Amino acid sequence: MRVIDEEGQQVGVLPTADAIAMARERDVDLVEVSGQATPPVARLMDFGRFKYEQSKKESEARKHQAKTRLREVRMKPKIDVHDIDFKTRTVEKLLRQGDKVKVTVMFRGREITHPQIGKNLLDRIFGNLEDVATKEKDAALEGRHMSMILIPDKRGIAARDRAAQLEAEAQNGAAQPEEEAESESGEPVTAAASGD
Repeated sequence: MRVIDEEGQQVGVLPTADAIAMARERDVDLVEVSGQATPPVARLMDFGRFKYEQSKKESEARKHQAKTRLREVRMKPKIDVHDIDFKTRTVEKLLRQGDKVKVTVMFRGREITHPQIGKNLLDRIFGNLEDVATKEKDAALEGRHMSMILIPDKRGIAARDRAAQLEAEAQNGAAQPEEEAESESGEPVTAAASGD
């Protein structure tokens, strides 16, 4: 069997009994790395410490993963324009938090005979959110509910934030020249009067 020591250096090809004796001598474990290779490859290591470090790495990796939840926003087909805007803002807020959002239209009674109203409503909401969301699942009728699933589009959200920031800076930049500056005596001075 080919033996690799603790530092990753090859010791060489040794009989199994000699490899086990070497592991006992160094007070470490002999772990088979690749049993299918010819000759099989084994490594000298402290297996308990290896498992501990591996579990620490996995928990650290889980810590940095983004946890996405599926949130749901429900509405009925007879919804007013203002309410659609409000629900759209709610969906956008949830998307910005990094969650998936299931937008559902609930049909009651004979409303189910006009599923195109629900489809148009879902299309309108997605149209307002195209730059911050992508469809994971298109609108589909499931019993008396029509729903679609939206996921956040991180690039689109970042682009929209940059555009809003640039617009705010442009408004602040345009507002500053209009303000009157005060002289040292405390009297207002206009831009034309200050050209001494």
